[in-house]
Amino acid sequence: MPMLLLGMLAPAAAKDGLRVERVETRLVEGAFVMDALLDYRFSAEALEALENGVPLTILVQIQVRRVDAWLWEDSKSDLQLRYAIRYKPLSERYEVYRLPGTEGRSFVSRDAAIRALGEITGLSLIGAANLDPDTEYEVQIRASLDIEELPLPLRPMAYLKPSWKLSSGWSKWPLTP
Repeated sequence: MPMLLLGMLAPAAAKDGLRVERVETRLVEGAFVMDALLDYRFSAEALEALENGVPLTILVQIQVRRVDAWLWEDSKSDLQLRYAIRYKPLSERYEVYRLPGTEGRSFVSRDAAIRALGEITGLSLIGAANLDPDTEYEVQIRASLDIEELPLPLRPMAYLKPSWKLSSGWSKWPLTP
């Protein structure tokens, strides 16, 4: 009976989480530029906090590395982007913005705001001159909910409950011109 219960709970738990759906790169005026689509499926607790005015901060880490690079090898490029989504109850609108900053795009629905949060377009990664033309490279990307940016009273619960530990894990995509 316990195994049956676990089997029933597993699909529900799999719905929450962050996932990198697609990454495309292109060469523009001597620099590699990236477009990415990330799928954010926040837990019920995170969505409840958002609805109550708590901004959620997403940390997106992006690296350009040699294919099959050793763990200790330096990346050719290492970027950390911070995005936030917040609900403004007075205007009944959601805002998505890149940090540092407090102004961004405004949305009527939560779903539209979350979709926009997962869109990265035209991000400059690295100049082509900084890469060896005879070597293959890849883009590694990971997104995670930044618990450190939550209000202090929420942090202990966020550290203890798995529903707050949202991360996509690293995914690898080819760096192509």
